[in-house]
Amino acid sequence: MTAMPRLLEAGGKRLPFLRWSVLRMLLARRLTKEWQVGDGREEALAQYVTSHAAHGDLDDVIRAIDEFCYSRSFMINVGDEKGEILDAAVRRAAPQQALELGTYCGYSGLRIARAMPEGGRLASIELNPANAEIARRIWDHARVGDRLAVLVGTLGDSGATVERLEAEHGFGPGSLDFVFIDHAKDAYLPDVERIVDRGWLHAGSVVVADNIKLPGAPEYRDYMRTQEGNSWRSIEHPTHAEYQTLLKDVVLESEYIGG
Repeated sequence: MTAMPRLLEAGGKRLPFLRWSVLRMLLARRLTKEWQVGDGREEALAQYVTSHAAHGDLDDVIRAIDEFCYSRSFMINVGDEKGEILDAAVRRAAPQQALELGTYCGYSGLRIARAMPEGGRLASIELNPANAEIARRIWDHARVGDRLAVLVGTLGDSGATVERLEAEHGFGPGSLDFVFIDHAKDAYLPDVERIVDRGWLHAGSVVVADNIKLPGAPEYRDYMRTQEGNSWRSIEHPTHAEYQTLLKDVVLESEYIGG
């Protein structure tokens, strides 16, 4: 644990704090369109990791990213608190094939790689080419680039990315064990429907979705509630928005039953 998180805890509990930059960034128009803040912090993160984390040490790379996000610049990755929820879900699913929607700078990919069983592989989809390149650099520094692949595109790009996943990454009927969703909130539901329609899931596949409360994915949340016990079985994990403790969030973990 880094020095900053230790300062934010007392008696085993996280102390309340909110950085003003969190709200400023959540309201940024460029962020919601391009998934970069626009002030160079994503590139600064990559440089920080390569200069402050031991080459080939996955744990140390994750530590360095958290350190940067607490002490330098707030970032929109899943963060350390919600990251532990993600870790536990990955361990339960034990995926051989995993999919991530929303790479950003590669932080959640690192956590998935650490929790996956030996031989597991992750394909991550990212809209922004600059983010994809930063993620590759960080993954290569952690020496996990052979298990993680980032594709620039979206599942809604008229089939181009879907075809690449099937042709180049072995996606097919019942092949997908785990999905992490952390991209455009209005794309959560249509992308899950695309995944189901392609038949990639099997009974027991797990889908974890971040930011269900903040900034919110109401259509996706409502869908999972209406499908409870039918096609899906879900649990909502109360938590906080990344790298602060006052803004509440929810991570939704859903197991596919089939249908």
